[in-house]
Amino acid sequence: MLLRQLFDTRSWTYTYLLADRKSGEAVLIDPVFEQVRRDSALVDELGLELRYTLDTHVHADHVTGAWLLRAKLGSKIALMATAGATGADVLLADGAEIALGSRSITALATPGHTNGCGTYVLDDKSMAFTGDCLLIRGCGRTDFQQGSAKQMYRSVREKIFALPKDCSIYPAHDYQGRTMTTVAEEMEYNPRCGGARSEEDFVELMATLGLPHPAEIAVAVPANLQCGEPTDHKPMPAEPDWAPLRYSFAGVWQVAPQWLMEHSNEVQIIDVRPADEIGGRLGTISGATLVPLDNVVESAGSLDKTRPVVVVCRSGGRSAQATVKLMRAGFEKVANLHGGALRWAAQGGELVGKATGPA
Repeated sequence: MLLRQLFDTRSWTYTYLLADRKSGEAVLIDPVFEQVRRDSALVDELGLELRYTLDTHVHADHVTGAWLLRAKLGSKIALMATAGATGADVLLADGAEIALGSRSITALATPGHTNGCGTYVLDDKSMAFTGDCLLIRGCGRTDFQQGSAKQMYRSVREKIFALPKDCSIYPAHDYQGRTMTTVAEEMEYNPRCGGARSEEDFVELMATLGLPHPAEIAVAVPANLQCGEPTDHKPMPAEPDWAPLRYSFAGVWQVAPQWLMEHSNEVQIIDVRPADEIGGRLGTISGATLVPLDNVVESAGSLDKTRPVVVVCRSGGRSAQATVKLMRAGFEKVANLHGGALRWAAQGGELVGKATGPA
C-alpha cells in the first residue's frame, strides 16, 4: 500500500492518501477544501485514480474537500450514515467495506466526538484512521455536535483498542507535530482513555476540559452537512483562466511548451539563468528577457502585472523558484515553463543565442 500523510497548517488537519499500488486506486481521508489543488496534484503526479473521499466525521474546524474533489476528479463521497450529511454517494454502516483495488477498508462506527464518527481500518488491520475519536495521547472533545463521553470511551475501548496492538493509528489532528502512534502505545500511555482509567473517570475528565469552540464552526458544520458543497460563506477557489495550467504538488502553476509556442506573443517570458549560461549549447526562447534568479524580485517592478508571465530556465527547477517569488510579490498570472528549455527544445521549440560547437 502507498500512504502519504498531508497537513493543513490552518486547521491542524491531517489528510491521508491511501492507494493500492497494483491497481492505482486511491482514497483520500479527511480532505480539506483549501488543499484540493495540492491533493489533486499529488494524485495526478503519482498516476493514481481517486475512487473515494472518506470523511471520518462532520468536521467543525474546516470544510471538507469531498464535494470539490468529486467535481474535479470524479471521486465518490463516502462517510458514515449516522453523520446525517446529505449529498454523499455512499453512506456507510458499521462494518461496511470500501474496495480499493485488490484491498479493502472497513468502516467502524466510533461515535463519541460526534454521532457520525467513523474509524477506517485497512483490511490487514495494519493501519487505522481514527479521525477525532482517538488522537495521539489524547482524544476528541465531547461537548458539542451530539458528543458523548460515554460513547467515546466505549468506541475507543471496544473498537479501536480491540485492533492488533501493532496496528498504526493515524489521527485527523495533532497539535504538537506528532504523526502517528500504535494501539499498544495508546492503551498504555494515553492519559485520557488508556491505562486503568474507568469510564466514570473518563466522563469526569471530559466534563472539565472547558475548550473554546472552533473558530470555523459556524461555516464548517453547515457546509460539511452537505459534504463540502460551497455556500455563500465558502466560495469556490479561483482557477487561472489565462492558459491551461497544471498545478504541481510542489505548489507551482506550470504551462506546457506547446501552449507557449502558440501564445508567446501574449505573455512576458523571463529566463532566470545567468547570461553566460545562455552562450552554451542550450540557448533561450526568442523574445525572453534575461533576469537572473537572484534578481527576479528586484526586477519585478519592470514587469507588467496585468500581462501573464512565463518563467523559464534550463530544466524547470530555478524557474519554479522564481515563479513562487513572483507570486509572493503579487503576480497573479505567472507560471513555470514545464521542463524548461530542455523540454521546449525536445518538443521542437526554437532557441536563440546558443553556440554551434561543443558547449
